[in-house]
Amino acid sequence: MSIDLLKQSIRSIENFPKPGVSFADITPLLSNPQQLKELQSLIGTHYANCNITKVVGLESRGFFFAPAIAMGIGAGFVPARKPGKLPFQTIGIEYEKEYGKDKIEIHVDAINENDVVLIHDDVLATGGTINAAIELVKKCNVKKIYVNFIVEITALQGRDKIQQGVDVMSLIKL
Repeated sequence: MSIDLLKQSIRSIENFPKPGVSFADITPLLSNPQQLKELQSLIGTHYANCNITKVVGLESRGFFFAPAIAMGIGAGFVPARKPGKLPFQTIGIEYEKEYGKDKIEIHVDAINENDVVLIHDDVLATGGTINAAIELVKKCNVKKIYVNFIVEITALQGRDKIQQGVDVMSLIKL
């Protein structure tokens, strides 16, 4: 199966979540078992020798695939959630994104200095959310950070805004 075939399964939803925004919807791709398996294989192969110990999935669409990536590479899964969604003590970071201010949190004991972390989200748009996630993970003094997206919207140049020293991989570029 090719990246082009996976790309064809992504649909654009115009004016969502607000007027003027074209939303890249990956749910058709995720609903196809062969494509889902191909996604896991491609991402797993890319990170197979990186010694990743934790995969951080960003709420909410990063949750769709991050656990499967974690299982495929033998790592743990860490949910990065909006405030008030995690039951234990948390650390968090506030940030600006294209639709206004937001905040993400993880449990204080979810990641430590011995971890190599892959942060996963479904789509790279403007880079605001991923940079906040990187800063949050950096608070834990981890060994290394990798970042992964299923889709990158290249016209928005979010990759250019990601901090130096972070390994970035996008499977599909639109």
